[in-house]
Parts: sequence; C-alpha cells; structure tokens
Amino acid sequence: MSTESGLLDFRSQSGLWRGKDPMQLASTRAMMENREAFVEFYQMRIQGLLSCKPHAGHECLAEWERRGLVHGVITQNVDGFHQAAGSLAVAELHGSLAKIRCLACGTEYANTRYLEDKGTICTCGGFLRPGVVLFGESLPQSQVDQAISWTEQADLFIVLGSSLTVSPANWFPQHAKEKGAKLVIVNQEPTPLDAWADEVIQNERIGNVLQRVGQSLGE
Repeated sequence: MSTESGLLDFRSQSGLWRGKDPMQLASTRAMMENREAFVEFYQMRIQGLLSCKPHAGHECLAEWERRGLVHGVITQNVDGFHQAAGSLAVAELHGSLAKIRCLACGTEYANTRYLEDKGTICTCGGFLRPGVVLFGESLPQSQVDQAISWTEQADLFIVLGSSLTVSPANWFPQHAKEKGAKLVIVNQEPTPLDAWADEVIQNERIGNVLQRVGQSLGE
C-alpha cells in the first residue's frame, strides 16, 4: 500500500535498508546511543511521508468501511494514510509516524515538529521520539488484540501488498483461513501463503484492483 503512494519499502533492492543496518538507525539502542543518526533517519522518513498521499486503494477501503463492507484494516504501515483517506477502524501494528512523543512526559506532537530547529526537544526538555515501534520494542498489545478480534470474525480476509514474511502479521491471514474465512492475496510477487488463498492476484496495482472491485459493487 505505501509503495503505491510513492514511499520506499524496506527490503527491496531500492528499499530503506539497502546498505544500512536497521539496528543502527531504528532500534531502541540507536535512539539512546546513536541519536544523531537515529534522528536523521526519521527526519528523512517524515519528509518522504509529507511528500506523498493516500492512493485510490486507501480511498476504496475507506468507502467500503462507510458502507459497512469493511470492518477493520490491519496494517504494518506507519504512514497514517488509511486514516487520512477516511478509514476509522485501523489497527496499526507498528505504530505511526503521524505523531511524535516525549520520552519523559509523554506529550504528543505532530510529526512536522521533528523537522523544526531543535524539534526533537519537548517543552519539558525531554527527547521526542517517533510514534513507531522500534527494533527492541514489543508491538502495542491493544492493536494486536484488535487485529486478532477482526481476524477471528472475518468472512473475507484480503491481503494487500504484503510479502507475508514478517511475523506476527503473516499469522493473521492463516488464522482467518483456519476460522473459516475466504482469503484473497493481492501482491506483486508470490507469497508463502498463496497456496492457502482462495484467490491470488499478482502484477497489478492495488488501487486498480480495488477500483475494479468497487465498480462491480456498484460504485
């Protein structure tokens, strides 16, 4: 979903991690011991985020939620584009770059503060960190619990643009299938769960696929 909006992914040949060590840039250790590189990395990510916007696929999901056809979006993305497009029921497994917060007092700010002069310092003097889950941190339990609830209630579980190689996110479509849901996977390349799926769509843009589905739903 994010790459179709113009954001870089992490693991492709041109991704964010090419030639970089994630533990030196995006971990709790980096935040405490390699702070200059940590801040530069997240300033770069926020700048990239502000230059992009939700695409047609995000808008389709938001519209289907309004119509009662989509009951929840489970995402590993941290761009906040689902909410920007109008989705309300979103479980953000890896947090969000839309906000930053103070390590000392917990006060939240808009991510644009990170790009200001001395924008990493809270009014209380504490260090401001991005609202994403860093390497070395646990996923937010409330978001995981919500994702499990939606998964277990699903009649149809749609995977959009995931390699399905990262846990625990790749567990949810398997669990939905075990609970009796139909499984559809839309991704540019094959995934380890393709054999589980009732339908696999490859080599198509997510926005185009969802718009086509929307037309069949009478939009």
